Amino acid sequence: MAKGKIYFDYENCKGCLLCVNFCPTKILEMDKTHTNEKGYNVIRVTEPEKCLACAFCAIMCPDSVITVERFKG
Repeated sequence: MAKGKIYFDYENCKGCLLCVNFCPTKILEMDKTHTNEKGYNVIRVTEPEKCLACAFCAIMCPDSVITVERFKG
């Protein structure tokens, strides 16, 4: 069961892939079918139920476009 949920500010994402590279559960990937208004491919969560809420993705994001909500319990 997921321990958290990841939210992206997609319009400010530059698709640098740092979040993808540092995710320990490898649940993030570049979505090659969707771009933001600036023309960058955005990131998608492939298996949200495997999120550990470690926030490595948010920590590594140079543009602070990721928020991780941790579930209580």
